[in-house]
Amino acid sequence: MRIGIVCYPTFGGSGVVATELGKALAERGHRIHFITYSQPVRLDFFSENISYHEVTIAKYPLFDYIPYETALASKLVDVARFEGLDVLHVHYAIPHASVAYMAKQILAAHGIVLPIVTTLHGTDITLVGKDSSYEPVVTFAINQSDGVTAVSDSLKRDTYANFKIDKEIEVIPNFIDLERFSKKAKDHFRKAVAPNGERLVVHTSNFRKVKRVQDVVHVFSKIRKEIPSKLLLIGDGPERHNIEQLCRELNLCDDVRFLGKQDMIEEILSICDLFVMPSETESFGLAALEAMACQVPVISSNAGGIPELNINGVTGFMSNVGDVDDMAKNAMTILRTDESLKKFKSQALSRAKEFDTHVITPLYEQYYAKVIEASLTPAK
Repeated sequence: MRIGIVCYPTFGGSGVVATELGKALAERGHRIHFITYSQPVRLDFFSENISYHEVTIAKYPLFDYIPYETALASKLVDVARFEGLDVLHVHYAIPHASVAYMAKQILAAHGIVLPIVTTLHGTDITLVGKDSSYEPVVTFAINQSDGVTAVSDSLKRDTYANFKIDKEIEVIPNFIDLERFSKKAKDHFRKAVAPNGERLVVHTSNFRKVKRVQDVVHVFSKIRKEIPSKLLLIGDGPERHNIEQLCRELNLCDDVRFLGKQDMIEEILSICDLFVMPSETESFGLAALEAMACQVPVISSNAGGIPELNINGVTGFMSNVGDVDDMAKNAMTILRTDESLKKFKSQALSRAKEFDTHVITPLYEQYYAKVIEASLTPAK
């Protein structure tokens, strides 16, 4: 198949999943065309089956805001016509689904049928999409898609609850490349961070309020009083200053490392013992899956799609949002003995294998084929 993929090219979950999906599809022999405004951060290798088409935007003094949607629609039409796309897969509803609909109508005027698959990732539905100024467009664009997928049952339910959707939503979960995300031999790094054999707790996110990074610090503070440990914070964002202040107030600075944004996150996860995800909401919990693939059990909230990934008492534990006392108690259950930690690490990896790229990618292939076939069948 010749597949167009539209995504945000940044570190966000939707862009990561879209890029990894395209790479996996290319390895399976499909021709992949990424279409976005800059090269995706995870598009870090050459493949004869992958092409990247940059959306360039001319600046005109007439416009206060750059008309990205119009430029993207024009690029989609151009790529679809001259590369002969079989299907266009857009990730994140805003604005990609509505732009794809515009491109589809333009192509139809040229006698070209281009089926559209829209994948919903989370905040495009649970946050931005619920804004009353966007809701009519989001609803229309989803309903006009030829196929719609969501990354969890929780997100599927939220979509139906918040929008008047008459399309059947297929749940295809996020996935992990187990060749990349696996435990690496980085003992020298661990010894540098935890020279006295301390347990290593880790969190990674974009440091937004919804991630509740303060809860991570409070949980760690409670763990540290009982078990010698260190905390690694990966990422950056608007809450970082507040987190740094909290570490100072709790006198934790000597045991907390702010590592910033990292490309090779799997190398850091490989030396860690526990991943903490206390988020207020998560459509799936991709960061937790990456940790589990590196044999790191998870302490999390029970919000959104997390319960579909983190099995309570098996791959880690879940607590109610904001219940740092319960999270700390559960964390110490895992960390207190080497035997307990070893068991949870093994169980986390076993669960992660269920979301291997080689398991999930064929689900997208089957869905594309279904959507393409339906688009070529005359309406009754």
